[in-house]
Amino acid sequence: MDIEELRNYCLAKKCVTEEFPFDEVTLVFKVYGKMFALCNIAEEILSVNLKCEPSKALTLREEYDFVLPGYHMNKKHWNTIILKAGIPKKLLWQWIDDSYDLVVAQLPKKVKTEILGYTGS
Repeated sequence: MDIEELRNYCLAKKCVTEEFPFDEVTLVFKVYGKMFALCNIAEEILSVNLKCEPSKALTLREEYDFVLPGYHMNKKHWNTIILKAGIPKKLLWQWIDDSYDLVVAQLPKKVKTEILGYTGS
């Protein structure tokens, strides 16, 4: 897993933008201005912060040693995923999808239905 593969997956989602709002190394992916994924591109070992439903966040941390409380984030709602060898891409993609869906669910209904044509993934 490398940053380009992660970046391409995130940017393929509807209405996603990328930016560096905090510094030159923290890449942030947003949907309609709301963050759903962040990663530090300067770290030797790549990781990504993803939004997560609180009870699921705890379960994932217990189940996987590469899932940690969200670094510099609200630890109730965010996990940090250490992207080391052996993580099934399908699992990571699902967690990215879940993060995106959680953020989209909080957007105004008009944005979800009229602009995105969004019905959930």
